[in-house]
Amino acid sequence: MERKDNIIVKLTLAFALEIIKYSEELQEGKKFVIANQLLKSGTSIGANIREAQNTESKQDFVHKFKIAAKEIEETFYWLELCELSENYPSTQELKEQLENISRIVNKIIITSKT
Repeated sequence: MERKDNIIVKLTLAFALEIIKYSEELQEGKKFVIANQLLKSGTSIGANIREAQNTESKQDFVHKFKIAAKEIEETFYWLELCELSENYPSTQELKEQLENISRIVNKIIITSKT
């Protein structure tokens, strides 16, 4: 399947771009530590999924997606911290996008194991 037709590759790339914008907004507010953590985990999701597109085995493919699933959980954590902290921009839209990505990633992991 070509990348342009691969929905999870497209979704995670779009999400990474939104995470970059959100992190820049946090940096403008001098919230550097959270911005950095969120930038790392939020962009790592797509990087692992992109890497999985060229794996040599199904086992390696599943492994890369499991790493992406861990990065999703970490990103949820940082977004929750932002949501619960005072004076942070809204994370609602990012969390909705991430929830959708999470559902797809988990479905891919489950179906790839069978």
